[in-house]
Amino acid sequence: MENPDATILLSASSVVGTNVKNLRDEDVGEIKEVMLYTDTGEVAYAVLSVNSGFLNLGSKYFAVPWEALSFVRAQSSGEEVITLDVDKEKLENSPGFDQKEWPVAPQSGVIAAAFKYYGVPTRSQRRSL
Repeated sequence: MENPDATILLSASSVVGTNVKNLRDEDVGEIKEVMLYTDTGEVAYAVLSVNSGFLNLGSKYFAVPWEALSFVRAQSSGEEVITLDVDKEKLENSPGFDQKEWPVAPQSGVIAAAFKYYGVPTRSQRRSL
């Protein structure tokens, strides 16, 4: 059973602009936006902008399921850090969209592709379990 006292609560505004690192402590990019389901208020996915030094994909954003991100305390600084267990090759092939062409409602195709790619069940799949 989950321990609600151990859960970290973050404001969406504190997540936007936060740097994301991979498990090798390489800077991947930053969170540009947090997308919510309007019917429940649950987080659907984070929009990740990749650093041009990590990949040459500066014009592309990636839809990363919230469950694929981890929030940990950095040993060196003691700060909360967002990590994504992904290497360059996996991220390069990840579902995404052009910065100037954000998906419009409904976003079921974007969500389904991203969740499948990262091996995270979608909201409807979780409900049927």
